[in-house]
Amino acid sequence: MDVLVLDVTFTHNDYEDTLHPVILRGYGETLLVDCGYAGFGPLIEEAASKHGLSLADLTGIIISHHDIDHVGGLHEIKEQFPAVNVYASEIDAPYITGKLKSARLRQAEEMFPSLPEEHKAGALSFLELLKTVQPVAVDSTFATDEKPAYWPGVQIINTPGHMPGHISIYLKDSRTLVACDAVVVENGAFEIANPQFTLDLEQALASVKKLQTLDITRVVCYHGGVVEGDVPQKLGELVARYR
Repeated sequence: MDVLVLDVTFTHNDYEDTLHPVILRGYGETLLVDCGYAGFGPLIEEAASKHGLSLADLTGIIISHHDIDHVGGLHEIKEQFPAVNVYASEIDAPYITGKLKSARLRQAEEMFPSLPEEHKAGALSFLELLKTVQPVAVDSTFATDEKPAYWPGVQIINTPGHMPGHISIYLKDSRTLVACDAVVVENGAFEIANPQFTLDLEQALASVKKLQTLDITRVVCYHGGVVEGDVPQKLGELVARYR
């Protein structure tokens, strides 16, 4: 499958940021991996157009995990293109469908009482934002470390820690890892995504060690973009920092 990296730049609270969803194309499929916040449809449309694609070309959307910056835009895209299939891990699907309360919302609610008073207004705004995520039906789920028969050469890698049902995607032929939030890039190095809010840091590090066993030459991080060259060494340096 071809791996097309999107650059989706937006401004929030006067701060400019860029997210990197991915489009996987091949075997008759055009699959978007993660879809940003609510209202991101036009931004993703613009980014996809630079690769000669449109949201109308999508056959499916893979959600790596149900954090708001990955799943927030799903409802509107699904409403606009109802034939698009939604894929997620077996663990994460109940959160996306609304059967279970968001693990991130639950964490934020549990942390709120212990926050300093000066931080509570911002935390309350974040809580209310998390509650705006609208549930969406999941059409197909992935089992642990599944290699979908309908996508040859693609492996779904369970990489929990940041979230319990987090998945990454490994494409064997191009030796590419779509890491999503299993790792991010900060100052040119791999890092754990928001380690202070990662639900299980030890599990997140175990997931990084798991990724070290793969033959990877290129990593696409949702936060930070593309990293190429010496990937095993860079992953090892991340693990070593947390020892």
